[in-house]
Amino acid sequence: MGKRSDTLETALLAIEMLRRVPRGRKVTASELHQQLKEAGFDRDLRTIQRQIEMLSEHFHLERDDRNKPYGYRWPEHAKGFSLPNLTLQESLLLRLAEEHLRNLLPVRLMKSMEGFFAQARQNLGPAGPETLEREWPGKVRVVATSQPLLPPKITSGVLEAVCDALYANVWLHLDYKNAAGHLRQIEVMPLGLAQQGPRLYLVCRFKDYDNERTLALHRIEAAKASTLPFKRPKDFDLKRFDDEGRFGFGDGKKVRLTFRITKPEGAHLLESPLSTDQQVKEFGDEYEISATVVDSAMLEWWLRAFGDAVSKVRRREEKKD
Repeated sequence: MGKRSDTLETALLAIEMLRRVPRGRKVTASELHQQLKEAGFDRDLRTIQRQIEMLSEHFHLERDDRNKPYGYRWPEHAKGFSLPNLTLQESLLLRLAEEHLRNLLPVRLMKSMEGFFAQARQNLGPAGPETLEREWPGKVRVVATSQPLLPPKITSGVLEAVCDALYANVWLHLDYKNAAGHLRQIEVMPLGLAQQGPRLYLVCRFKDYDNERTLALHRIEAAKASTLPFKRPKDFDLKRFDDEGRFGFGDGKKVRLTFRITKPEGAHLLESPLSTDQQVKEFGDEYEISATVVDSAMLEWWLRAFGDAVSKVRRREEKKD
């Protein structure tokens, strides 16, 4: 049974290697070794080197042996073992996923998929065929809703450690410097990762506490995932955490907000309401808006941004069901 299992593992490894050998560019044994390691195939580099050399002879892969490390790729019209190449539609999907989801997918997964991302970039790049799929990334864009800011720098290795601990449900050791500059060594239970504009935040519980905290990743100076697992709390829900305004510096308290706003500045609220129960009344050149919202610092900043266009602001605390 053990021998049969080893044979199957070797076959699966060979298939994964062949899937990651690209067309149009070359990949080295070291690059394959890293991608396979991130995908869960724990083999030493020498094993990968021997395997890709054997596969290159059997499946007639092109080997560039002019310089070390050697590079391998599929010939443009490869025959023999038939592997599905990325279609243009799949390339477009991967290209957009890489651009917009890179900070929300596990770092290990992103690294294991690098060969596919590279192939997608190649298929849609300047050297690729002129197709409608190639044009699409230039036709869509996610735009900022406030003044654009450059993302803060995150210490090397921090995002990887945080993602590893979050993915595996293990405790996380951090050296964290808060906004006041105080450095602390803490142990946290990672529960969620959120991107707010250019910033990334970790939602977690400190050891021996049962309430959630939000830590900015760019303030983490060092991070190390432990091997000690934890049971994810059943009473925590990241969506509910967000709906309660926790990322907007609120505590989940809902209020009935009423205010007046001049019609030019308030017209967009008729198209994009503050809530499903929003009500609008007209008073001359103003709208009176009434809506149930989460009270937070972000709400206060939003109201202040309108300056003199907003007046008669009132809040009435909503009773809980």
